Amino acid sequence: MSDGVLLTGGAGVLFAVLAAVALASAIAVVVARSPVHSALFLLLSFVLVAAIFILQQAEFVGAVQMLVYAGGIMVLFLFVVMLVNPGVTRSEKSFQHQWDVAVVLLPIFLLPFLYILGTEKLPDVPVKAEAFRMVGTRVVGNTEAVSWVLFRDYLVPFEVASVFLLVAMIGAVVLGKRSLEKMD
Repeated sequence: MSDGVLLTGGAGVLFAVLAAVALASAIAVVVARSPVHSALFLLLSFVLVAAIFILQQAEFVGAVQMLVYAGGIMVLFLFVVMLVNPGVTRSEKSFQHQWDVAVVLLPIFLLPFLYILGTEKLPDVPVKAEAFRMVGTRVVGNTEAVSWVLFRDYLVPFEVASVFLLVAMIGAVVLGKRSLEKMD
């Protein structure tokens, strides 16, 4: 078993490319004029972040990223975009003459980040893969380790959270049905 994950060579280049494209996609979410284009850039950003997680050997987190965010959250965003009907909304300038404020605030937020990035010594040793653990007499990967902890150590809180989500879903259906009945 490997002692950790160190992205060197092709994996490091792939990480840099994925991170750069994900960052560009995140910026495009904010800058895009069309809500549909913004939602598509957001979907691209979610998929790229999932790919970065998988590259870092966090397959479970990458799968959750794809299922929950790229799947579920994006469906909700697209429903909102369809309900808003972007063809009807009036066209306005995206930033409404706020470039001067952005130019003033950029160094304020960027300087601390650059200071920390420049003064901190980045580790040369591989990052330890904490997701691998012993289950019984064998070493398991991160998906199996997460499920082992979730369904053994945190079973009761997991079930309580699922009951809360079920009650919230039933409440949303009841409230939605009530509002539809009032409209008739």
